[in-house]
Amino acid sequence: MATLEDMKALYDGFDLVAPITSVSMTINGPAPTILAFFLNTAIDQQTEKFRAAEGRDPSPEEAAELRAQALENVRGTVQADILKEDQGQNTCLFSTEFSLRMMADIQEWFIQQRVRNFYSVSISGYHIAEAGANPISQLAFTLANGFTYVEAYLARGMKVDDFAPNLSFFFSNGMDPEYSVLGRVARRIWAVAMKEKYGANERSQKLKYHVQTSGRSLHAQEMDFNDIRTTLQALIAIYDNCNSLHTNAYDEAVTTPTEDSVRRALAIQLIINREWGLAMNENPLQGSFIIDELTDLVEEAVLQEFERISERGGVLGAMETGYQRGRIQDESMLYEQRKHDGTLPIIGVNTFRNPHADAAEPGAIELARGTGAEKQSQLARVRDFQDRHQEPAHAALSALKKTAMEGGNVFAVLMDAARVCSLQQVTDAFFEVGGQYRRNV
Repeated sequence: MATLEDMKALYDGFDLVAPITSVSMTINGPAPTILAFFLNTAIDQQTEKFRAAEGRDPSPEEAAELRAQALENVRGTVQADILKEDQGQNTCLFSTEFSLRMMADIQEWFIQQRVRNFYSVSISGYHIAEAGANPISQLAFTLANGFTYVEAYLARGMKVDDFAPNLSFFFSNGMDPEYSVLGRVARRIWAVAMKEKYGANERSQKLKYHVQTSGRSLHAQEMDFNDIRTTLQALIAIYDNCNSLHTNAYDEAVTTPTEDSVRRALAIQLIINREWGLAMNENPLQGSFIIDELTDLVEEAVLQEFERISERGGVLGAMETGYQRGRIQDESMLYEQRKHDGTLPIIGVNTFRNPHADAAEPGAIELARGTGAEKQSQLARVRDFQDRHQEPAHAALSALKKTAMEGGNVFAVLMDAARVCSLQQVTDAFFEVGGQYRRNV
């Protein structure tokens, strides 16, 4: 995704302002620019619908109204979680300070433009878990990151009830028992803190979260078994009342999912939601001894982790010493050790292995890879875009850097720059004024 034209081509045929359309962009380092491409695409779609209906261009007043309609109705989320990038995923581009400032700029702009149905950040534990963290660490680090964003936005002068509804969360569901109460513990801790510490209203106290089944639990050995694991993970996510759910395809252990494997992954959700009777009841596990006991135990463990983070100067202070990253690496090593010595049984991988696996002919797997011609075609399109917008891009980039250096809202200027600049051009400009990311050793 290199230019606004790429974004428009991607969403051609989709009505981004329709209530049934919700877009999730799992983008982090370049999130502000990609988001600006997306929002401009939604605005332009509204303008095109007006032209098609009226047979003319909108007046300036009508254009402003169409823009407001698009921004007030567009639905979805952008990940943009720079804290978990440092802690677990490694796709940071800019300095942490500049990235946090940009996230606050986005949220401030959302408030000013009345963007109510789009989440400005998806505070993500999924990648912390995929990097190796156990469920307790995933939940504790993610919630602590969430409260760090709250503090940062309050320090910018924003009111908690203006921005808290634009925050969402994203967790991984694995096979450990703690995952069955991840959501309810998160909601309990978040609601209490938002009410008692920040004085937030009822809507701001409600934690919204997405679940993706665990990619780390997918194995290349006996790949068909992965659908069984995914089904169980999806079931506990639905029982725990997640707001949305992604089920992994069984072949993601080795490649980009195929069309057939994606259909099977989707079928897991459809069968649970449409055929599995118990899923038609809200809170089907409520009152169960093991669920209530696990809820209390997990909450206690998360609060203890909060204390360890606080002792190290909070989330940012702990990051400076590599605390979260070190914990994730230690837990990942323990997981791998247990997998290899068999103390963590994984059917078909380290126990109950297929006795005929060596003799069986490996099945053909469709690998999804971009061709050299496709890559060169994309590069040519980007160069053509840059050539056609050379003069306005120069002016837009100058305005972008000037705003960043003077402390203005960078995202407001980025919305204009995204119309004439490529992702590379914006990134280079941000490197100049915001600094490139450097990991603490």
